Amino acid sequence: MSTPVIRVENISKTFGPVRAVRDLSFTVEPATCFGLLGPNGAGKTTMMKMIYARSPRDRDCGGVMDVFGFDPRTQELNIKNIAGVVPQEDSLDEELNVIGNLMIYARFYNIPRPEALRRIESLLAFMELSERRHARIRELSGGMKRRLAIARALLNNPKLLILDEPTTGLDPQVRHVIWDKLRLLKRQGTTILLTTHYMDEAFVMCDKLIIMDKGVAIMQGSPTELLRNLEAFVLEVDLASVEAAIDGNLPPGVRMDRSHETVRLFSNDVDTLRTLADRMAKDRQLIRRANLEDVFLKATGRLLNEIQ
Repeated sequence: MSTPVIRVENISKTFGPVRAVRDLSFTVEPATCFGLLGPNGAGKTTMMKMIYARSPRDRDCGGVMDVFGFDPRTQELNIKNIAGVVPQEDSLDEELNVIGNLMIYARFYNIPRPEALRRIESLLAFMELSERRHARIRELSGGMKRRLAIARALLNNPKLLILDEPTTGLDPQVRHVIWDKLRLLKRQGTTILLTTHYMDEAFVMCDKLIIMDKGVAIMQGSPTELLRNLEAFVLEVDLASVEAAIDGNLPPGVRMDRSHETVRLFSNDVDTLRTLADRMAKDRQLIRRANLEDVFLKATGRLLNEIQ
């Protein structure tokens, strides 16, 4: 095992009466993608901000934070020099074009103009934006803006790339393009921290992840490890269909979870679920593999996107 590049031990963050993060602990290995998965308000963004020194942890929590050997509380500039951050909002200057936005950011790191231009051209090619180098920000699509925000975060050649819900609101094709770029960065040695509420994104991108709820880590491990704690298959049906089909009695080896008017029947035996499905309305059912949202549902009794 390699030495972790990020170590978080018993960290908490309080805003007035609200404990946004509660005694959170985890480690991140170099050149891996570590994810924080959870609904809005789970504490994901707050935890990220503490890591890159945007928000201080509670002084009385007694915890420890080490980011590439630096403590965010006392060594903020050291961390900012080795990190690139992509916040939820792109915060691009709409009065400037693509190159202008990147050049301003390069000045923050005192990158000489010739070197900055070389890095910009390389990053625009990497993010497939070369043909839009002179476009105004308002002329870019949402996916292009997101890729530009990632290119901006990479200008200082960071060891650590922090992405806060990087593909929210983007269409599936653009999401896959961004995933491919992030996988390449990881292979090149960049460590990635990712927050998301997309289960498929967490599954394909993260080597390890924490599922958070109300500031607490409720589960931690690799996506595959977390799914091992769950039945392999799920039958999704509406409530009326399942009540008529089972008449209050579930077959052996079948577990039921309900979320509003949708019922999920879990089993390791797909044939059992197919037999149940045959008794139900054909246009209101789906048999699929279990996913990380099902893990969250089992642990908390609700789905990731349900309003708190």
